[in-house]
Amino acid sequence: MQIEQLEILDFLRAHPPFDALPDEVLQRVAAAVDVRYYKAGEAIVEFGQVAEFWHVVRSGAVEVFRRNGTLYNRLTAGGYFGEFGLLRNGRVRFPVSALEDTLLYLIPRELFAELFDQHERFADLVEVEDRTRLRQVMSKREDANDLLSATVDTLIGRAAVTLPSTASARELAQRMTEECGSSLLILDDNPEVPELPLLAGIVTDRDLRTRLVAPGLSYDTLAAEIMSRGVVAVSHTQLVFEAMLAMLRHNVHHLPVLKNQRPLGVIALSDIIRYESRNSLFVVGSIFRQQSVDELAALVPEVRACFARMVGEDASANMIGSAMAAIGRSFKQRLLELAEADLGPPPVPYCFLALGSMARQEQLIVTDQDNALVLDNRFDPAQHDAYFKALATFVSDGLARCGYSYCTGGVMATNEKWRQPVRVWERTFTDWIERPTPESLLHAGIFFDLDGVWGRVEWATRLRELIARKARGNSRFLACMARNALLRTPPLGFFKDFVVESDGRHTRAINIKRRGTAPLADLVRVHALAIGAQSINSFERLKDIIDAAVLPLGRGQDLYDALEFISMVRARHQAEDLAAGVDPDNSIDPEKLSEFERKSLRDAFLILGNAQKFLKYRYQPGRAN
Repeated sequence: MQIEQLEILDFLRAHPPFDALPDEVLQRVAAAVDVRYYKAGEAIVEFGQVAEFWHVVRSGAVEVFRRNGTLYNRLTAGGYFGEFGLLRNGRVRFPVSALEDTLLYLIPRELFAELFDQHERFADLVEVEDRTRLRQVMSKREDANDLLSATVDTLIGRAAVTLPSTASARELAQRMTEECGSSLLILDDNPEVPELPLLAGIVTDRDLRTRLVAPGLSYDTLAAEIMSRGVVAVSHTQLVFEAMLAMLRHNVHHLPVLKNQRPLGVIALSDIIRYESRNSLFVVGSIFRQQSVDELAALVPEVRACFARMVGEDASANMIGSAMAAIGRSFKQRLLELAEADLGPPPVPYCFLALGSMARQEQLIVTDQDNALVLDNRFDPAQHDAYFKALATFVSDGLARCGYSYCTGGVMATNEKWRQPVRVWERTFTDWIERPTPESLLHAGIFFDLDGVWGRVEWATRLRELIARKARGNSRFLACMARNALLRTPPLGFFKDFVVESDGRHTRAINIKRRGTAPLADLVRVHALAIGAQSINSFERLKDIIDAAVLPLGRGQDLYDALEFISMVRARHQAEDLAAGVDPDNSIDPEKLSEFERKSLRDAFLILGNAQKFLKYRYQPGRAN
């Protein structure tokens, strides 16, 4: 072994996770290492590029950034990065630059995969860091707008068109015509760094119209006299959402995109609009423009495309769930508008309720419809029920045509049982809490996640306030709800391996909704009821639970991360089904997941299992909670 390889070997032996590897394996690694040097400020890897190596810092320091350019981490000698991209889709997830002059060891992708697959202790040590990263990724951007998930460089359709400030207005117009563009950038010489011209300004169609043609200036007027100075620009790693905010904040319609201070291109407001044509906001807008159920049903492909896009752009599960729930609410609202137009105005006021995952804003593409009607206390069944039955039937049938299947349990407003006046709902909910039965507990798990989507929505708030007031401190009811929440357990065996089952076209499957997201939502609901929280969304409830210090230190954040990760596995599976042209479902085959995903999913299920044990301990009849 050469002297350089011996030095590498000694370094690896002294640092985790390499100290978990046998010496003969370490020798192979040392022989395969590629050594590279980076100057301070130099980019090492950029977001989206093919991940070819796993990087280990030998000396110096590096900075790891999020996609939006904010600092994520700093690493010094012994630190490593790049495993997340290697374990996921083979592309860089976090851009990295040298903070100071830095020496790196680069381990080839194939060798890293071999180490990770064949040496469990090594993999576990690497995953400690990965789970930290996963937490950072999972806790990001909780907005329901998928503008947040794409970077501006995805919008650039052509290279930047530039001219010097000495160019004439005629030359500007000719060049813009040739390039079929609505803007071009004006560059000046940079005396300090000649190879890096200065961005002096921008000229748009509007500038030519208002500053040249309208005043009657000569076509020989220099660009410097008509251009817009003080140009607002964005970095190529910034998010589309940030670009849109910049446009709104500065009232501009064109933004130069810079990479390493060099113009990469220009994005216009029209680029964002075109890109966002399948954004959830645009889908919602389309829903309210449709004039019939047939036209609404025709939007199903757009809804699916919107879902697949959000998943593909690494939007968080919370973002996806909120966006899909907003789309579902919009379908209900438009159907109710069409129903009232067909049936006439309602004889008494009402509130149409969304229940379950739609109310919690946790919907994905595979979902059924859970809904109910709250009616004015003047409701007279003999006089009014025919109208509301017809209304409920119109909406329910419409939702079924728009991809929301009928509830097999009959929890729909078409069921007479779930069309009741406000006072009846109040009495029913009070009875469920004060005198729980097996049947009422099952109903509570659905109806206690409620939200008003149409009509007198304040009645929904009134009912949530009643639930929170009555449930808090009721140890018997909470113990019963806790016991129900333990009926669905995570799919892990005695040795923490996955317990699979046969499910339709899947021979070795886990129903990730029934065994993952649903029991998580159930236990979170119990804790939320115990503290009187009125939040509906499980992620928001977890924040309330963490603030209330109900759980042991750190357990709340663990649950948050587990819910996010399990939900994302479910979402990616459904998106993959859509891409494959098959009907999406909730059944996943663990063997088809990457090793990283299997290990992380197992960890998430372990968190769920431990949380269920704590639930059983905490909520017992007669115990103060």
